[in-house]
Amino acid sequence: MKTTLLLASIAAAATLTAVDAKAKGGHGMDFATLDANQDGQITMDELEAQAETRFAAADTNGDGVLSAEEMTAAANGRAAERVARMIERLDTDGDGAVSLAEMEAAREGRGGDRAARMFERVDANEDGAISAEEFEAAKERGRGGRHGHGGSKGQRDGASNDG
Repeated sequence: MKTTLLLASIAAAATLTAVDAKAKGGHGMDFATLDANQDGQITMDELEAQAETRFAAADTNGDGVLSAEEMTAAANGRAAERVARMIERLDTDGDGAVSLAEMEAAREGRGGDRAARMFERVDANEDGAISAEEFEAAKERGRGGRHGHGGSKGQRDGASNDG
């Protein structure tokens, strides 16, 4: 019973993660897929059914458990799908591969150099270099779930934007 509940929880979490990815512009589940009876609402029963469907699809030998090999195969399949979509999006010359120039063009189209923005967030004292302390502080922020997003340089030292 505990194993079944654990597996159902893992599968439900995977489904909800896919829903969240789709909501953020990714390629997770869509509403129509989750709304199995097409009544315009997603119930917990529908989420659980979708999770069971995804679990069954990953359980290729049908033994009711996911082996490391089955989980790896499912993850690799999803990764291959993401890579194919990425190549389709970035490959502007249609040669089936992505050059550095195509990646740079895509980066510029998304608003510039992400690495430079990340560097600026980590370089708290704005000296153009990241010290070991700044690096460790950035790692700590990442562990806290903030990943350096949403704050200004002034907030790094404990200041807030509250009036």
